[in-house]
Amino acid sequence: MTDQLLWTAAPQVTKTGEEDTHTTSSGGCIRVSGVGPQHTPATKIWFGRVSNGPGYRSLPHHHGEAETGGYVLSGKARIYFGEGFTDFVDMEAGDWVFVPPFMPHVEANMSVTEELIWLTTRTPDNIVVNLEDVDDSTLAGFRRA
Repeated sequence: MTDQLLWTAAPQVTKTGEEDTHTTSSGGCIRVSGVGPQHTPATKIWFGRVSNGPGYRSLPHHHGEAETGGYVLSGKARIYFGEGFTDFVDMEAGDWVFVPPFMPHVEANMSVTEELIWLTTRTPDNIVVNLEDVDDSTLAGFRRA
């Protein structure tokens, strides 16, 4: 980057209510973009808020070539993965997670009374490839509200 660009570039703020709500979601997993190529000059990052209502989960999906990092703000999360989605990791407020590219998984809110909210970032963009759904009964410990 040239010295001139360093002095002429400016941060771009996405104010509350101005987020991109047309980002790809997955079942009961709702994604809202604060920083991304759809509405900012960003070209190599997507950063947003992800939420699952009580007792809701995403469809099985993966994020293509994107590396994904997440931070749980509130609630109790579970990510199912592996053959038949029989493996899982649990998270709660303050926990961080890395999801490798192309890894099929299901993101679930394990509470039937509290919303699950996390921040997620992806490079290069919010790639979401939804896969064929699975029955709730195949996901250990998951139950709907």
